[in-house]
Amino acid sequence: MREEKAKKKKLSLAAVRREAKRVIWAYRWRLALGLVLLVIGRLCGMILPASSKFLIDEVIGNNRYDMLPTIALAAGGGAIVQAITSFSLAVLLGAAAQRSINTLRLRVQSHIGRLPIEFFENHKSGELISRIMTDPEGVRNLVGTGFVQLIGGVLSSAVAFSVLLWLNWRLTLVTIVFLALFGLIMVIGFNRLRPLFRERGKVNAEITGRLVESLNGARIVKAYTAEAREEATFAAHTQKFVDLVVKAVVGISSMSTLASLIFSLVALTIGVLGVRFVAAGTMTVGDLFMFLIFTGLMVTPLIQMSAIGTQITEAFAGLDRINEILQQTTEYDGEESRKALTELRGDVRFENVSFEYNEGVPVLRDVSFEAPAGTTTALVGSSGAGKSTLIALILTFRRPTKGRVLVDGEDLSQIRLKDYRSRLAVVLQDDFLFDGTLAENIAYGKPDATHEEVVAVAKLAHCNEFIEGFPDGYDTVIGERGVKLSGGQRQRVSIARAMLADPRILVLDEATSSLDSESEQFIQEGLQELRSGRTTFVIAHRLSTIRDADQILVLEGGEIVEGGSHEELLERNGRYRELYEKQYRIESNRFINPGETVGAPDTIAETGRDDSDSKPSPASSPDPGLGGFGSGQV
Repeated sequence: MREEKAKKKKLSLAAVRREAKRVIWAYRWRLALGLVLLVIGRLCGMILPASSKFLIDEVIGNNRYDMLPTIALAAGGGAIVQAITSFSLAVLLGAAAQRSINTLRLRVQSHIGRLPIEFFENHKSGELISRIMTDPEGVRNLVGTGFVQLIGGVLSSAVAFSVLLWLNWRLTLVTIVFLALFGLIMVIGFNRLRPLFRERGKVNAEITGRLVESLNGARIVKAYTAEAREEATFAAHTQKFVDLVVKAVVGISSMSTLASLIFSLVALTIGVLGVRFVAAGTMTVGDLFMFLIFTGLMVTPLIQMSAIGTQITEAFAGLDRINEILQQTTEYDGEESRKALTELRGDVRFENVSFEYNEGVPVLRDVSFEAPAGTTTALVGSSGAGKSTLIALILTFRRPTKGRVLVDGEDLSQIRLKDYRSRLAVVLQDDFLFDGTLAENIAYGKPDATHEEVVAVAKLAHCNEFIEGFPDGYDTVIGERGVKLSGGQRQRVSIARAMLADPRILVLDEATSSLDSESEQFIQEGLQELRSGRTTFVIAHRLSTIRDADQILVLEGGEIVEGGSHEELLERNGRYRELYEKQYRIESNRFINPGETVGAPDTIAETGRDDSDSKPSPASSPDPGLGGFGSGQV
């Protein structure tokens, strides 16, 4: 078990290094130029410290005041060049860092958008937002000034080290012993900090996810007076985050403290031994003063490198989390090997299809049927029968565990997804609208649609009735998830959106569930026109939605137990009739007075049956629905 974990960690680190290398390589020329500017700036910054030896030994010690203007000019010129290169470096690499962050965000968002539906079911939206927006931030320390300063720090320390060897190699070697100890502390510290940064990013994503949920569900939170519970949940998550931050701060502070202690020991050692060398005549006062300054020039980059190293460690932790996402297989992997779809008639056939969400627990069992092009197929059954799963297979949100789904005789798994889905349209039970205008939402499936086309489908879906009541009309902003519209209005907009997409295959999942009887009556004309000539699949809620369907499939326990037209299924006196009459009595009881007799359905005249001796039946009633068994989700 430990070997597996170690192997997984090793592979993860290798993948992160590859990702970091890819990011750095993309900006290699900017980084190279930045490094050149940094080296020039650091070298110019050493002119003034180097002049200290000559000021002390020559100008002051030997009264060489004629050298003063030259030294001052050289030091001033170096300072000016250093200022220019520092400014150029900040602008050059700062812009590169922001571009790299944006590029990585786009890449992660693009990859996530192409992942299968089950991925989104297993991850909170807030967590994914954090992966897209927060994790790439650390890249600034790779292509920004951080990475260049890390390399520049090594070069600066190397130059300063060479000067120190030239001044006094014995004293330099003593100094190196302490610096080696410092390096060991840095390595140990970084190895311990990396898991903390990774866990901190994970917890931050969890906090974001929960926060997005509570904000989106503000109405439910308020309705159940759960504000205090949400506060407690948020507080618990943030406390966990604070604990991790504190641990990281303690770790960084410990490293800084040990580093300061080591550098103090270095200064003390140089002071004691340096005075001895001056007294022995092997060093001048200028040499000792210059040695102290260049020791600082060697040590300062090392201190900066420790801070930069912490930032880069955090960047690697972010890349590690991003790499987890990028390793996920998208729906479009291998798309180029699939068959292009130039046209679609819409003939759909299931051949012995079975499906399992969890291994050994089938949701669909050996389902076979055909929906010829241009026909309407209605799906009914009790909750959990498998209707929504069957629809998900048609929409390619899921793939069969066994069997095949064929479209125009072609295996759906061998057809390019983009080609196929571009010919689909859906009106789901949980309709979703975007925070934009009504016109933008209606035209979502056809962004290049003209205003006249948008208005035309809006009238067919009876959207114009409420749109014209808004001051801004079609330019009305409807808020997040269409919060400014009623449930029925949102569903009408969804239907108009599907109409404008002009699909060959149409899916209506409880398309009229949010409409009252009057609105539904109006919209049926639009739905009838929308279904005309298209292969349509309907999960039924009201009888008026499926009564004229070409075929009705009754699902129970993941199997098709009956199939046929409305009249045929009633004549068989099977499961469909049982569900029909049960729902009929529920609907009828809403419109009769206590004590009245509930008669048999008005379809007796059509079927020739009269079960009034065994079942009460009304003479007439409102048109019943099938909502009680048509709304189940699997």
